[in-house]
Amino acid sequence: MANKPHIRAISAAAAILAVSMAAHAQEQTQQLERIEITGSSIKRFANEGSLPVQIVSQEDIKASGATNVADLVQRLPAMQGFTIGDISIGSNSGGIVTASLHGIGESYTLVLVNGRRIAPTGSGSRINLNSIPMSAIERVEVLTDGASALYGSDAIAGVVNFVLKRNQQGGNVTVNYSNPIGNGATSANASITYGLGNLDQDGYSVVATYRRDDQQRMRSGDRAFSRTAYVPFSYNGKNYVYDRTSTSADPANASVTFKRLAGETTTLGAYSFNPYLQANGTCAPNNVYSLSNTIAAGSTSKTGTANCAYDFVSSIDVYPESTRDSFFVSGEAKINDNFKVFSDVIFTRTDLIARIAANPVPIAISTTSPLYTKYVAPYLTAAQQAHVDTVTANYRANDFGTRDSETITDGKHIAVGTEGSIGDWDVNASLTWSQNSLNEKYIGGYFKATEFNNLINSGQLDPFVPSGNQSAATQKLIDDSIYNGSIRKASTTLKGVNVGASGTIFNLPAGEVKLGTGADFRNYHYKQTPSADAVNGVIYAFSANPAYDLERDNYGVFGELVIPVIKDLEVNAALRYDTISKIKDALNARNFGSDESATTYKLSARYKVNNAVLVRGSYGTGFKAPDMLDIAQPLVTNGVTAASYDCPFPGDGSGSAPCKAGKSQYTQLSGGNEKLKPEKSKQQTLGIRFDPTKNFGASVDYWKVKLTDAVSAVSADQAFADPEKYASLFTTYQLPAETNKYYAFMALSTNIGQAVYKGLDWQIEGRLPVEGLGKLTTTINGTYMIKSEYTMPGTDDVFTSSLGKYGVDATVVFRNVLKASFALDTGKVTNMLRANYRSGYKDITQTVRDLSTGKNTTVQLDVPEYITFDYQGTYRWSKALELRLGITNLTNEAPPLTLRNSSGHQVGYDPRYASPLGRTVYVNGSYNF
Repeated sequence: MANKPHIRAISAAAAILAVSMAAHAQEQTQQLERIEITGSSIKRFANEGSLPVQIVSQEDIKASGATNVADLVQRLPAMQGFTIGDISIGSNSGGIVTASLHGIGESYTLVLVNGRRIAPTGSGSRINLNSIPMSAIERVEVLTDGASALYGSDAIAGVVNFVLKRNQQGGNVTVNYSNPIGNGATSANASITYGLGNLDQDGYSVVATYRRDDQQRMRSGDRAFSRTAYVPFSYNGKNYVYDRTSTSADPANASVTFKRLAGETTTLGAYSFNPYLQANGTCAPNNVYSLSNTIAAGSTSKTGTANCAYDFVSSIDVYPESTRDSFFVSGEAKINDNFKVFSDVIFTRTDLIARIAANPVPIAISTTSPLYTKYVAPYLTAAQQAHVDTVTANYRANDFGTRDSETITDGKHIAVGTEGSIGDWDVNASLTWSQNSLNEKYIGGYFKATEFNNLINSGQLDPFVPSGNQSAATQKLIDDSIYNGSIRKASTTLKGVNVGASGTIFNLPAGEVKLGTGADFRNYHYKQTPSADAVNGVIYAFSANPAYDLERDNYGVFGELVIPVIKDLEVNAALRYDTISKIKDALNARNFGSDESATTYKLSARYKVNNAVLVRGSYGTGFKAPDMLDIAQPLVTNGVTAASYDCPFPGDGSGSAPCKAGKSQYTQLSGGNEKLKPEKSKQQTLGIRFDPTKNFGASVDYWKVKLTDAVSAVSADQAFADPEKYASLFTTYQLPAETNKYYAFMALSTNIGQAVYKGLDWQIEGRLPVEGLGKLTTTINGTYMIKSEYTMPGTDDVFTSSLGKYGVDATVVFRNVLKASFALDTGKVTNMLRANYRSGYKDITQTVRDLSTGKNTTVQLDVPEYITFDYQGTYRWSKALELRLGITNLTNEAPPLTLRNSSGHQVGYDPRYASPLGRTVYVNGSYNF
């Protein structure tokens, strides 16, 4: 059996750790450095606390090679199920990037800045990590246990707290340049940070930082694995092809439906064909013969389909272009010996451009037009011509260019407050105003309705010729018809007040009993405004985003006790009460939903067995309030289904409206449910920390989260697989560019779901002096998932799982994720090697073409484990100057093949789980002054 790379890496790490333990077994026992952490209103320390907390230090941040906050956080083994910027290629996400602990979901992971909430994106709780300035971060604290009893809603999976820089003296300039091998995706950033004043000596301190990031795009053709939607592959000794090409072709396919004449009892079957294929016997360049076809090229049969399909992936970006400017300033000033005031001001602007394939446009063809006479009539029988109802050209508008959208996202955050002591009590109070806003624009490839309709009605645009063959006069009209402008603006504003106090209330024989108590108020205001152009039909075939003006309040109070029961045994108890108001809809002058309340609690304990062993555990409850749109959203269009489906209700099999011809994408609608109530959870942990010497430490924590009243929705895959069962989720809908109403799928939510997640988070650290060289440090940490199951959407007791397989929720939860790093520090020079590992999984069951038989069949791939190695070398020229050279993905491992059909327009790999960049070299310089 071949020796797997990850096995070699882990074996090497284990050997080093064993040597480390043996070499220092006789040393005096000493705990690792203690750090104040997140998770309690009463100050605790990392290795002595009852809660499992992972600390990412300033040196960890530098050594990670991460170029932004998302890169930094999403590399942690405990993170699964987050959103990445790549999926902005094919969605209107605007490049939002998130944190998600243990695959439970980004909406269940609370993100804080200096212990305070910041404004989410949209109407819920998802925090865009791009709104946090990388150069301002001092450290990151990750609480991998639910903390609703302290923080309220959204902390079911855990908490990520970004602790920003304070009380820094002097300046720093840092520059970084990153270049993947191959074309595309180079990036650069530069930052300057300066601090003046010392709070203790001068009575004040100010720290300010500015950073600029520039990320270049990567095109699909820049990597072999990302260049096509037509993917040949071999599996179990047989050859197949996976086809995600589009029947909106270049040149267009013609789709014809037929009517029933008086006295007739049957209807002719719909007929779809490609005139270019019929005339030339082959499809045009960048098109393939559709795998759904039942007719060979040149056939005289006049039923079914004889389409060409456009390879849309060949023209898209697979990694978006972006720039980011971020600014942070913090200030502290003493009022007297007991009190100080503080403030934090953050501003970030991210400008992201996503490019996808040219517009797929259905164009109605009149039976009296020259286009019908030239391209359609010759390929219809006399009977068909006599019964023609509608003719549609399914056209890919490559002559108009790719569809380019630009999303400008602004994050603004201001917090001011005071903290100090009154007698033996620590007290604090703060005010927060935070906003996340975006402006989504179309900057290429979308059309102005009047100009485009004039092109069609005048007959100057010929959709049945390959792109690049329009006349010069027509191309000029095409260029003049491109729309440039905003389609919507949206913002979420958070206003908050926090007050708290903690101190000793009495003494027990084992020590002080401490009380922490506090209250908070939050107001969320979500607003979306479609542009006048979007509403007034200026943009061709465009359904305007709906307008929203929604608002709700949250009030919470909490109390926390730390009780030393006996020597070395400490118990922590927390209780919280929250009230969430109805949703106020200013546009419709009404309220949605009802007032809701929730009481949550948490019990935790730690027992210090001796100086080397600490045992900790917790049990608690949590809740999550539904997103405002989950409750108050009217039924609106939400794009199209990710996959193509057969007609859900084919009727007589004719394929006439409301069916579409062959397999097609159908319109998807989404809407709210006023009866939704908060989701509830129960969490528990049990862990041990082992620190026998100052040079060795290990920990393992078992955790479990159970969700009830989980918000659940039937997926399109489920509904189209069994449309009779889910008939209530289908309706008919007509898009502006469509000539008929067609079936549409409604994605609606309800509170009937359950979910159970269990796993182990573990870490091993060892340090070993190497004679004549320096110190070798080894760290291995990982997450092992035991269970990740949830009820099938739309059911309350039929469980399924995404653990180790592509689930019905279109995600994968990996059984094993781990990182192992080995750093040799020789004084001025440090060399570090890191191994990154994800276990394999079962792919989605997908329909493919068996090339040996020419027939469609289904396969389910085994997506292999994925391991990459990173290197970083650090040279400390002086105390002021530090240089780093790094290489990520040393062996240039390509993402493994997957046949998934969701999350962006990329095909053949999943950018959520494997970066498309490949081997990347970066250089970093940092200078202190």
